[in-house]
Amino acid sequence: MNLAKRLSLSFLITASWFCFADADKEKPPVVSLPAQSEVEGSKPNIILIISDDAGYSDFGFNGSESIKTPHIDRLAASGVTFSQGYVTASVCCPSRMGLMTGRYQQRFGAECNVPHTPTPGYTEDDLGLDPYEATMGDSLREAGYRTMMVGKWHLGLERHHHPLNRGFDEFYGFLGGARSYWPYKEQDNPSKGAQLQINRQLADEAKEISYATDDFTDAAIDFMKRSKGAEEPFFVYLSYNAVHTPMEAKEEDIEQQSFISPKKRRIYAAMTKSMDENIGRVMDYLDDSGLRQNTLVAFINDNGGATSNASANNPLRGYKGSYWEGGIRIPFVISWPEKLQAGVGYDNPVSTLDLLPTFLAAADGQHPGKPLDGIDLLPHLTGLSQEQPHDYLFWRLWRVSAVRHGKWKLIRLAENPLQPGRKLLSQPILIDLENDPSETANLAEANPEMVEHLISKIEEWESELAPPRWYDGEDWPKWARVQIKNHNLNTKQYQ
Repeated sequence: MNLAKRLSLSFLITASWFCFADADKEKPPVVSLPAQSEVEGSKPNIILIISDDAGYSDFGFNGSESIKTPHIDRLAASGVTFSQGYVTASVCCPSRMGLMTGRYQQRFGAECNVPHTPTPGYTEDDLGLDPYEATMGDSLREAGYRTMMVGKWHLGLERHHHPLNRGFDEFYGFLGGARSYWPYKEQDNPSKGAQLQINRQLADEAKEISYATDDFTDAAIDFMKRSKGAEEPFFVYLSYNAVHTPMEAKEEDIEQQSFISPKKRRIYAAMTKSMDENIGRVMDYLDDSGLRQNTLVAFINDNGGATSNASANNPLRGYKGSYWEGGIRIPFVISWPEKLQAGVGYDNPVSTLDLLPTFLAAADGQHPGKPLDGIDLLPHLTGLSQEQPHDYLFWRLWRVSAVRHGKWKLIRLAENPLQPGRKLLSQPILIDLENDPSETANLAEANPEMVEHLISKIEEWESELAPPRWYDGEDWPKWARVQIKNHNLNTKQYQ
């Protein structure tokens, strides 16, 4: 590919996260990280790898037998695997906003998926990550890192939402939520968000794209090669669109999955195989270049497996878009050979909110923005802390709110948050996840005090949130109806 020729160090000086603001706006104060651990030695390189719409049980380290992921399994074996790792939303866009900021995305109105239609009081300029929220890229660049964003962005299409304005020195990817894995031709007329960009320039896809999963890996490795030996460590956000629709895989990979049926599941397995091999390429480069020991690598998925791509979440109930465990519990790995023991399982609930403060603790950095909701996981992973990282975890997407507290999880359906006096749309659902991990029984009637307590906690949290800035896509009334159907114990939710 032509990336090395097209990217040069002259492109690296870009606006910081607040550069587009009025000159008289003050920069937010630096705040201390909660529970920051002491990490000695040189700053690690950091790589965050995210898959898209993958099923919870479709990785070998999470129990898959039919879909093989030897390279991701190798990464998992080299570090800590989390049995109860959560995202902040069950759909792509808001989940990634929580990940990128370390804050509940509802605090800045980024609640719904597919920013398309602004809610009252907002405009198309607001259809993306709030410019006054500092990102992972901002924080790590301020901590002395060279930063690159590769792959799927999905945090806004306008110039002020662009990765180069959100803390990343380089960008190779696309701004929207989905695109073809093959190069677009001129007659395809792809949307603005689907087109491949190199920094701010539209790429010649015929030259740059062979198969997107391969090409994104090429770009990430190229950046690491150019960064090796530099004074600054690097941070790479490698955001694959695999295994999101459209279902497109290389023929040779599909043929090797011939024992899997139906056909869509076979293509899904082939797409997973390609992603796994590419993650293996990243790990091989780190090994071969001598960078592996002091490189922190995290691997997550952006939400639960989707129904549209034939992924599987069993034995978890639900899927992408729902607030059952299958919609919000994800594969979750952190590996850092120099500091973390290999082959360790961690069973307390954690969140993708925790990745930013954990990275900053490893980097001996501080967050140049508003207080974080995530916490530094390093004390919990090194034995310095025996406490649970979170007493409560919260979720909300339009009509559906949820809270996790110890073994208890409560799901509440109420009218949308733009309406005053929101009425309940059904009886709350209370689950004992310790004894009922597949969420088959509602224990609300038998535990009214716990129901009351958890609803009060949701309401307390909601009082801190901003109103949603956009509806859930163009056809948002449909998705509001679907939410009610999805959160009914009588509706089959397994895959």
